[in-house]
Amino acid sequence: MFAAAEKRWFTAVALAAVIAGALLISSFIRSGDRSVLCSLSSATTTTASTSSDDNLLSTILHYATTPVTPQQSLAEIRITYDVLRRSASPSGVNFLVFGLGHDSPMWSAFNHRGTTLFLEEDPKWFQIVLKKSPNLNAHSIEYPTRLVQARDLLSSYRSEPYCLPPKAFLRGNRRCRLALADLPREVYEREWDLIMIDAPKGYYKEAPGRMGAIFSAAVMARGRRSDGPTHVFVHDVNRRVERAFALEFLCKKNLVKGIGRLWHFVIHPVREGDANRTAVDGGNGGFC
Repeated sequence: MFAAAEKRWFTAVALAAVIAGALLISSFIRSGDRSVLCSLSSATTTTASTSSDDNLLSTILHYATTPVTPQQSLAEIRITYDVLRRSASPSGVNFLVFGLGHDSPMWSAFNHRGTTLFLEEDPKWFQIVLKKSPNLNAHSIEYPTRLVQARDLLSSYRSEPYCLPPKAFLRGNRRCRLALADLPREVYEREWDLIMIDAPKGYYKEAPGRMGAIFSAAVMARGRRSDGPTHVFVHDVNRRVERAFALEFLCKKNLVKGIGRLWHFVIHPVREGDANRTAVDGGNGGFC
């Protein structure tokens, strides 16, 4: 009976992706956006739409036939889902997810018109997930840190100018130990509207820890070139390291919501001469 209840819950969650897609299309119709409607008739768009529908149906089938539970609770999932729904556009959004898991097909389906990219540090788990869900857009990566280094990284990063605004950057930044300098090119070249940090592992000393992921999300969000904020979600904030690094780099003032073990930050880009630039950028050193 318990397994059956779980299956019904997952079916409802997966169906939410279809509902979101239907809401998008209906909103275009209500707004009279004929250019979008016309484009739907083109061969290229028809092919893309068919592929998207196939992926959605595969996601429904996946969750309807598995008893496996996602890493996040329904209330936690709802926070990100609501942001995806509000941020929806004809082309979807750019959604970067640190980690592959049982919820990955769901995140991809929620953003079925956009780009969702997953980054996973465990090569064996990477193969297991992609074997079950081959349509996911994912990369296997390595992290340069270990959880046991967290305290030292937090206390020493201010002594390295290339860890601090305005000099902090990511790609090729070997001077800052927190910077994820060797990620796939797509991570650096695309502007991410949403970033989910639910990996890497952070529950034993030799695990990579999420220090670099949180720092790098802050750098990406602050360095965004286009207008509009970046929504950053950090899971497992009940753990000391996730909580400390989120407050240090994503900033309490940017924390807009928290449910269970999930925090939601909204971070606006910071540019040279911007009135929103914090005083610490000018000399104290730091992100908040």
